[in-house]
Amino acid sequence: MIRRFSAILLVACISQAAGVQGFELSFPVDCALDRSCYIQQYVDHDTTAGASDFTCSGLSYDGHKGTDFALITLRQMEDGVNVLSAAQGRLAGLRDGMKDQILSSKNRSDIQGKDCGNGVVITHENGWTTQYCHMKQDSIRVQIGQRVAAGEILGQIGLSGRTEFPHLHLTVRKDQKVIDPFHPKDRINCTTSDQTTLWKDPLDYRAGGLLSAGFSDAVPDYATMKAGTATGPQLTRGSDALVLWVYGFGLRAEDVLRFEIRGPEGRIFAHDATMPKAQAQMMRTAGLKRKQNLWPKGAYQGTVKLIRNGNELENKIVKFKF
Repeated sequence: MIRRFSAILLVACISQAAGVQGFELSFPVDCALDRSCYIQQYVDHDTTAGASDFTCSGLSYDGHKGTDFALITLRQMEDGVNVLSAAQGRLAGLRDGMKDQILSSKNRSDIQGKDCGNGVVITHENGWTTQYCHMKQDSIRVQIGQRVAAGEILGQIGLSGRTEFPHLHLTVRKDQKVIDPFHPKDRINCTTSDQTTLWKDPLDYRAGGLLSAGFSDAVPDYATMKAGTATGPQLTRGSDALVLWVYGFGLRAEDVLRFEIRGPEGRIFAHDATMPKAQAQMMRTAGLKRKQNLWPKGAYQGTVKLIRNGNELENKIVKFKF
């Protein structure tokens, strides 16, 4: 059964000032941050048509009013990842019954006015509320009026509403005004250090990065890669190609992806790919075709480095043997 959210969901203002005394948030997803999940987007602090997160970087989009805790693959969503209450309170709004589906031109009209998809609203003391969006169909296990504790399971991450990837969208409000839990103050100083936050346990800011990487015998399909099955058939010494792929988020224009493949006799491939524009999510591949009868026996290693402004931001290493 589908229930309507309360009117509190319609509020869309960003607070310019709010007290934070006495209110703190626990991590709202049962996952390991930057290992099995990551933060894709933050609250937009740019009051113009542009977008800026609290560090004055681009991990947001125009008008974004929450924090997006994303899963790396659809397979994780299918297996089930719990959404947790970020603070104790009472259920004030709930919607369930919407399909888990990637936003497209075919289903866009079906979610008009229901962008949040399946989700709940919790009211807390002193005018605070939290809203949880894009939850999995029929996964919500709480009821309106029910009191919940911090860390209590509300349901699971899904793909309902206006979304193109499985994630929890968490919006925090104080007196019906949107608050960025990473920077609840009224002035942005463009830094990740010395911040007052609402998080009980401080969360590190990750300025984009590499989510997964692997080898394949051909360029994998992007949808297959996002589903978590990009490796495909087992590589053999007779495979026509050796393709190193990487999946990342929050890349900026001029970022460099540095690919290297090493075989039993040392480096056999190296390539730099420069990003032509910023991308919220992306896949890139590089590799080489087989030039001899069989690939040499032994150990192979693929390394992808993310280079930003001449500095290595992070890397992914994958290995296999023939």
